[in-house]
Amino acid sequence: MTFDSKELDIESGAAVSKGDDGDDTTGRKVPVYSDDIHPYNEPKSLKIYHHTMRMFHGETRGVDRVPEEEKTHSSVMGPTTLWFAINMVIAAYALGALSYPVFNLDFGSSVLTVVFFNILGALPVAFFSIFGARFGLRQMVMSRFLIGNVGMRIFALFNCVACVGWAAVNTMSSAQLLHIVNNGALPPWAGCVIVIALTIFVSFFGYNLIHAYERWSWIPNTICFIAIIARFAMAHVFKAGIQNADGEWVTWGSGPTLAGNILSFGGAVFGYSAGWATYAADYTTYMRSKTSSWKIFLGVFAGVVVSLSFTEILGAACITGIKTSSTYAKLYDEYSVGGLIYAILVQDSLHGFGQFLCVLLALSTVCNNIPNMYSIALGVQSMWSQFAKVPRVVWTVIGNGLILAICIPGYYDFAEVVDNFMNLIGYYIAIYISVSLTEHFVFRRGFSAYHPEDYKDITKLNPGYAGAFSFFCGVAGAVLGMNQTWYQGVLASKIGADSGDIGFEVASGFSFVSYLISRSIELKYFGR
Repeated sequence: MTFDSKELDIESGAAVSKGDDGDDTTGRKVPVYSDDIHPYNEPKSLKIYHHTMRMFHGETRGVDRVPEEEKTHSSVMGPTTLWFAINMVIAAYALGALSYPVFNLDFGSSVLTVVFFNILGALPVAFFSIFGARFGLRQMVMSRFLIGNVGMRIFALFNCVACVGWAAVNTMSSAQLLHIVNNGALPPWAGCVIVIALTIFVSFFGYNLIHAYERWSWIPNTICFIAIIARFAMAHVFKAGIQNADGEWVTWGSGPTLAGNILSFGGAVFGYSAGWATYAADYTTYMRSKTSSWKIFLGVFAGVVVSLSFTEILGAACITGIKTSSTYAKLYDEYSVGGLIYAILVQDSLHGFGQFLCVLLALSTVCNNIPNMYSIALGVQSMWSQFAKVPRVVWTVIGNGLILAICIPGYYDFAEVVDNFMNLIGYYIAIYISVSLTEHFVFRRGFSAYHPEDYKDITKLNPGYAGAFSFFCGVAGAVLGMNQTWYQGVLASKIGADSGDIGFEVASGFSFVSYLISRSIELKYFGR
C-alpha cells in the first residue's frame, strides 16, 4: 500500500511529500508502511505520547540508529560534564567509605587503590564512547558487532540487571541521608520514593534533557563535598592508619592480608567505574561522526577519573573519623554512610544549614540514577525486536518499580549489599570488556571494518556463539577466583584465605583466551 500525501519520516520525525513510487520530492527513498504499522494508525495512547514528547522536545527514538542529519552535538564538554556529574554523587563517596570498615585499609593504601583501579576502569568507558559518535548506535546495539547477535542478548539481559542494581544501591545511600535529617521524620521507604520519582521525571524526556540536567547538576553536589572537606578538617578527627594486632596505629601495612584487601577493594572500585562501559555509547550517539575520537576519549576519561577519585578518596578519608570520634562511630554504626555525612555536616557543625546540604547531597543520586534508567530501556529494547515496540519510558518506569522493590529491604544491610554487588558487577563487566576489545583489536583491527548500516541484518552480523561461549567461560573464571564472605573460589583458596578477590582478573583472562579460540572457529565456519 502506498501513500500520496505527506507522511512522517520515522527517522527524522519530519513531514515529507511522497509519490506513488515511495520517493520524496527530493528523490530520497522513503520507506512505505502498511496500515498496521503506519504511525497514523498507531494506538491512541502512543499518539498522545509522541505528541507530548514533540511539544517538550523529548526523545522518542529507542534503539534505532541516529541518522547523521540529527547528530548535531559537536562539543566534547557535553560527555565530559555528563560523566563528571554522574559520578560526583553520594554513592561514589559511600564506596570510598568502605575502605576501612569493610576492607580494613589504611588511608594511603586506599588512595592508591582508588586512583589505579579508577584509571583502569575508565579506559573502556572512554573508548566505547567513541563508538556512539562514529556510528550513531547505542552500546548494546553496537555490541551486535562486538560480541555477536546471540552474545549481545545475554549481555543485554545482565546489563538490565546491573542497571537496576546500580540504581538500587544509589537510592539506598540517599534514603539513609534523607531519613536521618530532621530526626528521622522521613521514613526510609519515602526517601526511596522521592529519589525514584525525580529520576523518572528527568529521564522521561530522553537524551537532550539528560545532558542539559547533568551539565549543571554537579555544581551543588561539588559545593556539598567542599563543605564536607572543610568541616571534616576542622573536626580534627582524621586518622590515616589502621590498628595492628598489638593495638598500634600503622599507616602502611604489608603482607598477604594487605594485598588481599587491596585486590578486593580494587575489584569494587573497578566494578563501579568500568560499570559504565556497557552504557558508554548511549550518551554520544547524537555527536557528529567527525568529532575527534581523541577528544571524546580524553574528555570522558577525565570526567570519570577525576570525579570518582575525588569522591572516593574523600569517603576514604572521612571514614577514618570513626576511629577517633565516638560521635562519628555511633552515627555510622546506626545510619551507615548517611550517618557519617550527618556527623560531619550537622552534629556540632553547621546544624540547620548542614541539614540543607545533606538534602542536596541526597538528591545528587538522581544524577547517577538517570543513566541507569535511560540505558535499561535501551537494553530491554535490544534483547528482542518486540520489546523495541514498547516506548522507552515504559521500560524506564518498570525499571524504577523494580528498584523500589529491591532498595527498601536492602536499605538495612547497605554496606554488605554494596560490597557484594560491586564485586559481582566487576566480574560481568570484565567479561564484556575483554571480549569486546578482543573483537575490535584482534579480529576487526580498527573502525573501518564496521558496517553500522547492517546493525539489523543478522545475516551480516557476527553470529555471537563465540561471544556466548566466552561469557560462560568468563563466569567459570569468576567463580574460581572470587573470594566473598559467602563463597571462596578454588584459585582464591589456593593462594590463601587472605588472598583477596581475584574474580574479575580471572574472568577477564578466561574470556579473552576462550574468545580468541572460539571466534577463530566461528569465522572459519560462518565467515562473519
